[in-house]
Amino acid sequence: MNSPGSNDTHAVEQSTRAAALELGQRARAAARLMLSAPDSAKSAALRAMAERLQQGKQALQEANAKDLEAARRNNLPAALVDRLTLSDKALATMTAGLQQIAAMPDPVGIQSTSVVRPNGMRVGQMRVPLGVIGIIYESRPNVTIDAAALCLKSGNATILRGGSEAFHSNQALGEVIRAGLKDAGLPQDAVQVAGTTDRGLVGELVTLTEHIDVIIPRGGKGLIARLAAEAKVPLLKHLDGNCHVYIDAAADLDKAHDIAVNAKTYRYGICGTMETLLVHRDVAGAILPRLAATLRDKGVELRGCEQTQALVSGVGPATDEDWATEYLEPILAIRVVDDLQQAIEHIARWSSGHTESIVTENLPAATRFQREVDSSSVYINLPTCFADGFEYGLGAEIGISTNRLHARGPVGLEGLTTYKWVLTGDGQLRG
Repeated sequence: MNSPGSNDTHAVEQSTRAAALELGQRARAAARLMLSAPDSAKSAALRAMAERLQQGKQALQEANAKDLEAARRNNLPAALVDRLTLSDKALATMTAGLQQIAAMPDPVGIQSTSVVRPNGMRVGQMRVPLGVIGIIYESRPNVTIDAAALCLKSGNATILRGGSEAFHSNQALGEVIRAGLKDAGLPQDAVQVAGTTDRGLVGELVTLTEHIDVIIPRGGKGLIARLAAEAKVPLLKHLDGNCHVYIDAAADLDKAHDIAVNAKTYRYGICGTMETLLVHRDVAGAILPRLAATLRDKGVELRGCEQTQALVSGVGPATDEDWATEYLEPILAIRVVDDLQQAIEHIARWSSGHTESIVTENLPAATRFQREVDSSSVYINLPTCFADGFEYGLGAEIGISTNRLHARGPVGLEGLTTYKWVLTGDGQLRG
């Protein structure tokens, strides 16, 4: 016989399952309607959202204040509180993002060049939405707007489940989104913001294979690991950004200095920040003391291999844990390597497959690095902090995928579509 407590737990699970199913069913119905939505309507909805963001700024910031008060009461880190804050600047950035996405070309319906077969029929491909996208994310209320805008512009329906830290902010932003959809005559269920902080809802959503086509998680390792273990719906996942810069023997050392400093100190909390610096032994003595001095002036703690410690005093020892870590803090691991081959081997062993860069004036070395380093983005003579969809000319991104399928690197509008084959004939028959 079940105890009263187990009955209560079962009732909660049933309720959560029903809530997830309702979200999925409504999203699927909206996705079918979005297939025929013209770009004029989608762009009008985004512009209406942008206008409402500014008109409703006071109400949004009042909702946000509830989240900020709870965050401080719970002693959340200052960096997290900063990400939670819907400041005037943050709202202005979100507004500009909506307007930029509205102005971008619609990827839906674009056809590839047709190939004419020997029998005269034309064979091509047409861009179409993925369908229903579930997005699970933490902390950042700006993701609510960014994700809604990108999914809407690419013709998808989406279910947004943000972190509990931003619950009141996300609910208020959800009202802005629904109003914008209504203004443009689009189905309001095209974007649904989950109205609960129940963690069980996430576990249910990631199993709804009949109603959700892909899940995109945006968060830390813990969230990604949980969803990878529980999901039946395909994941378009972003693992941690353990990014590397390799300074080659043929590097311009002034250029290398500036690139390494920018790669580490542009912003510590982004996934494109350099976490490990690799330096060829032939130039290590010439560049590391100067580079270390600059980084220390900026408050960066240095940890290094034995050769690095011999060249720069006061550097702490680096361990395997350091090579494997995405710090997201002013900490940098440094290793002196014998050659390009050893740099490539180090990256293959420790990288998360996000973004890597070589600094060199040697074209064959640069070409080999780009060919053999197997990450979603590989640069020549650039800092890794360029890992951002806007910098790639995508307008915006929903995340940076370290998947091999279906999209890799910054995921913009085209990454939120797939294709179908379209054939045109004039009565040809297969013999």
